Parts: sequence; structure tokens; C-alpha cells
Amino acid sequence: MNRQRHLPRLLTLLLALVAIGGCANMDQIYSSTRHENLGLQVGDLEAHGIAFISTSASTGREEDRQAAALLFAQVLRERHPDLRVVTLSETLGRVNAADLADAYIGMYDDYRDTGLMKKDVLKKLGSATGSRYLAQLKLSAFAQETYTRFGALGFRIVNTKVARVRIYFQIWDSQSGTIAWEGVEELVSSDETASESLVTFDMVIEESARSLIDRLPQAVSSNDPKTDAPSGQTGAS
Repeated sequence: MNRQRHLPRLLTLLLALVAIGGCANMDQIYSSTRHENLGLQVGDLEAHGIAFISTSASTGREEDRQAAALLFAQVLRERHPDLRVVTLSETLGRVNAADLADAYIGMYDDYRDTGLMKKDVLKKLGSATGSRYLAQLKLSAFAQETYTRFGALGFRIVNTKVARVRIYFQIWDSQSGTIAWEGVEELVSSDETASESLVTFDMVIEESARSLIDRLPQAVSSNDPKTDAPSGQTGAS
């Protein structure tokens, strides 16, 4: 009789555990991407190369600036294997070798106040890196959170791990001193899991990089939804 009396409770617990198993490791990504092409044409990057310059950050995570630039450079190489990409570390080394450190620092001081980069310094950077185009990132928001989503018998079993990021990506033309292309990505990544792992900084930055880089001008079929908008128009998804 005792076994029969406890059987409904056992069945309920088993069903709950099955439900947990079905919910675990459910990844969801929500993103909003906006970009504007200000003159970058198909083949320009492949013909002239691109170099990453220092990332700016207003998130209190200044230590992640170089990591963001490295991840973007890696994704850019994966998506465009024929493109010559100069990483941030390589750029900084060439800046020092060319005795441009003071000019480089001064350019960033001005950029923080005005959003402008001096044309003469951009030209010197282009010459030092051997790249006409310079990629600059701004990490304006990043947050990680954890929410309890399901519990059984008082135990915390399944959590929702959430990470949010907002990142700007600009490509400067070092010859003209103008912005050739720019985009902003706002991304929320949510993972329902029974593990203690987090949705990491690297994960959301890589996903943001893929979303933005796939919108750069490239030779694709006309029915590809990620084909870049004509110069002067914006695109969003």
C-alpha cells in the first residue's frame, strides 16, 4: 500500500526530470544589427587590406578591449580567407617601430572627445600597417546574468544564463580620412542549462563579429539576405 501511495509522487518526479533534460542546453540568440555603407565597395578590403587599431570601451571592462579585437580579426579571417588582416597586436608593434606612439595616443584622446580621427595620423597608420583600411571597435555594453528557471524538491536544477553585448564596428579609410563602413550589433544570448557554465564574453563577441562581418560588401548572389545595402543606405535585421 505504501508503494502504491508514493507511486504518483515518483511519477511526477520522473516527469519533472524528463522535462529538465529536455530544457537543458537550449541556446537562444536575439540580435539587432544596423549598418551603413559609406563608400566601401566589393573587393576593396581584399585589394588593400585591413588593420585593427585599438578598441575603445565604456563598460568598465577595459581589459577585454584587446580580446574583442583579436576575436573580430579571427572571425574576419575565417569569413574572408583571401583578405589580408593585421591584428591589433601587430598594429601596435608597427606603431612602436615607426615611432608613432605619441601621435597614436593623441589620436585616441581626440577620438574619445569628438569621435574623429586625424587624417594625417590615419595616413601614417595605413602606411605603417600596409593597409588602407583600419578597423576600430567600441565596446559600449556587456553584462552577464543568471536566473533560476526550474526547481524540484527545493533544489536549484536548471538556470538561465544570459549575456548581453552592444558593440560598434567602424572601418576607416586611411587615405581619405573618412569612415567607409560602420555597423552596430546588440545581442542577447540565453542558455538554459543544468551546468554551472556561463555564456562567456568570447561567445557573444564571436557571434556579434559574425553578424557584422557577414554584412560587409562581398560578391554574393542577389537573393542573399545579408548582401550589403547600396552606399548611403542602412540595413537592419
